[in-house]
Amino acid sequence: MKKFALALLVCFFSVAPAIGQSVESNLIDAVTLYGNGQVVRARDILQTLSKAAPGNDAVWYYLAQTQWQTSDAEQAEASLKKAIALDSTNYWYRRLLGRMYLAQNRIDEGEGQYEALVKAFPDKNSIVYELLDIYLAQKEYDKALSTLSEIERQRGLSEEVVRTRYDVLSAMGRQEEGVQELEKFNTQYSSPTILSMLGDYYLADFADSLAQARYTEALSLDSSYVPAILGMSEVYRHMRRYKDYFQTLDPFFTSEDIPAATKNMYLSNMMRSLDPKILQLHREGFDRFVTETLETHPADSSLLATAGSYYYSTGREAEAGPWFRKAADEYPESLGQTATYVQYLSLQKDWKALRERSMAAFDHFGELAFLDYANMANYELEDYDAIITNCEYLLKTHPKDKKLCLSAWSMMGDAYYSMGDSGQAFKAYDKALRLDPSYAPVLNNYAYYLSVQGKKLKKAYNMSKKTVEAEPDNATYLDTFAWILHLMGKDLEAKPFFKHAMLYGGKESAVILRHYATVLEVLGEPETAQVYRNMATRLEAQEQP
Repeated sequence: MKKFALALLVCFFSVAPAIGQSVESNLIDAVTLYGNGQVVRARDILQTLSKAAPGNDAVWYYLAQTQWQTSDAEQAEASLKKAIALDSTNYWYRRLLGRMYLAQNRIDEGEGQYEALVKAFPDKNSIVYELLDIYLAQKEYDKALSTLSEIERQRGLSEEVVRTRYDVLSAMGRQEEGVQELEKFNTQYSSPTILSMLGDYYLADFADSLAQARYTEALSLDSSYVPAILGMSEVYRHMRRYKDYFQTLDPFFTSEDIPAATKNMYLSNMMRSLDPKILQLHREGFDRFVTETLETHPADSSLLATAGSYYYSTGREAEAGPWFRKAADEYPESLGQTATYVQYLSLQKDWKALRERSMAAFDHFGELAFLDYANMANYELEDYDAIITNCEYLLKTHPKDKKLCLSAWSMMGDAYYSMGDSGQAFKAYDKALRLDPSYAPVLNNYAYYLSVQGKKLKKAYNMSKKTVEAEPDNATYLDTFAWILHLMGKDLEAKPFFKHAMLYGGKESAVILRHYATVLEVLGEPETAQVYRNMATRLEAQEQP
């Protein structure tokens, strides 16, 4: 019993104001704790102070803040209202109440609180703009325009006011009226920002000469103003004046003051939006953009990757590789840069480099996708032992990941079969199908390999049938099923499946074409069979290194 009482006392003194200290001193302690992130301790002290000094408005104000931070919104509001009742002239108390209302999506109450603040504290500039933001968020555009007029009346016309008024009028479908406001401002004050906004409007309206005039005026005020530079370059591009287009943008790409991210965004958008024919026709100029940017920002990872993408998209795959590699090498902690280079190597079919990079990336990042790329390379390099080792690792480390284990057993089956061990291959396939009896890739391969051996054709038929039912337009699955029908002596039934396969990519596979030719010969159509056999021969010749 004594121990329990002592525990209570210890607990009390850990949060209660120290005996002998004034309310103000304890309040300072609580506010310090709050500022240091010890919100709960501060709240507990303030709650005790609120009982000891219920007439102290500051105690209630700070108590409200701690209660709000500890997700006690109802108590926070009650405490704050007590602070306001004690001092209704305090701007900060009333402003916080308005913010609480807005945070709880009590828009009408929050808006009303701010409107009252504007009237009560006309000298507080920031509150007017906060109220304006509320109106804009609620799309109360008429109120927003009235507020802007009041701001202009009190403080005079400013660039911020006219820009906001333009945005509001545009949102109301009164953009031309907004443009008149911009033009009116421009007759009184010179601003590259407003001039560029006008240029953007005229450019979008296909008024190239007006746009050019506004951008020219903006650049005469500030030759380095980026929106005007980009706008003017677009005018020249619209006019197909590419010499002027490149000259206008050269300072943009060579400037050290313009962030690399801004230039990277431009280059990325350029690759996506420009006609590939234009990129090729004026390749020297576009190449210069990339070169200039890299010379100005030689170590920026995003720009290195964008350079690689640029050369790749313009058909210079060999030139793209060094940039992808440099980005991955200089930023070894970047998963994105490493993944990009790995994908590039796979597209280039550089299997040895792909395997090396993928395994190193897997060891570093632990991402299983890199192991898939390594297995892809191993398969092409006919290193089936490596595939099996990787798959065994996956099965050991992720035994409860059904999807991963399914893929591992499937790859092991393919590897074993390629090694000539059909027994182990079929065991691996059986384990995969226990995890998912409808997994089409395994069903197809299993069925096809059985058909190659001429064994268990009924089992092969049943498995293959599931694949064409699941994916009736898959040429590979259609070929397997039709070939099994042929082996079962059902060539007439096989023919429609081969015809269907021809419509969905079958003509791109020499194996499928030869299978179809065989069936056509059996059905007494030797001339048509020869056509497909010739197609297969041409494909095989094209595939030769």
